[in-house]
Amino acid sequence: MNPRPRPGVALDRRLSTAFSQVPVIASVVGAQLVRQFAEAPASVGIVASLPVGQLPQIVPALGRAGKTVFVNVDSSPGLAQDRGALEFLKHMGAAGVVSTRLNLIEKARPLGLLSMMKVFVTDRSNLRRSTDAVARGLPDLVEVMPAPIVAHMSPQAQRAMTPFVAAGFVETAADVAKALALGAVAAATSDPRLWELRRDQLPVVPAAPARPTPLE
Repeated sequence: MNPRPRPGVALDRRLSTAFSQVPVIASVVGAQLVRQFAEAPASVGIVASLPVGQLPQIVPALGRAGKTVFVNVDSSPGLAQDRGALEFLKHMGAAGVVSTRLNLIEKARPLGLLSMMKVFVTDRSNLRRSTDAVARGLPDLVEVMPAPIVAHMSPQAQRAMTPFVAAGFVETAADVAKALALGAVAAATSDPRLWELRRDQLPVVPAAPARPTPLE
């Protein structure tokens, strides 16, 4: 397999500006850490596992705090999986949506929403399906999970996912630095300590040795 790089996919200016300072996306699971995210240096976040009734209060509040908010549509109890749900999120001020579902990713752009396609890479066949879905959906970002798999992907596969975010098992500043060194524009984590991590605080990551059989 030789995935084609996605042509002409530029990172949205809001995201590139945010990541130039703090290259971390806050994964805010549930309502408990919403206030901590609102006060953290990280300005891009994914809210997940919030019941639909809580979204109209939390999403606008984060927007007023200067946050760029993505809503994980797949994990919001009570939120429909259709265009109406995306219009609902757009109306309340969400900047974008996260989903594994190709049909939702395709519907986001016409509504003026940013889209982040979440893909789980477990083996070569799964990677092939993921790159095909990304090529069809044309998301603004790809969330590659788990983050350690990025080191095992070929440069061609990484380009087919670009711009991408590494997520899952991002637990230290070194994990963030490694993801960026491998081409990620940011790393996503639910650890609030890393929501404070500025780019100039990143540790130096030694170059990894070449691997003979990367995932393609």
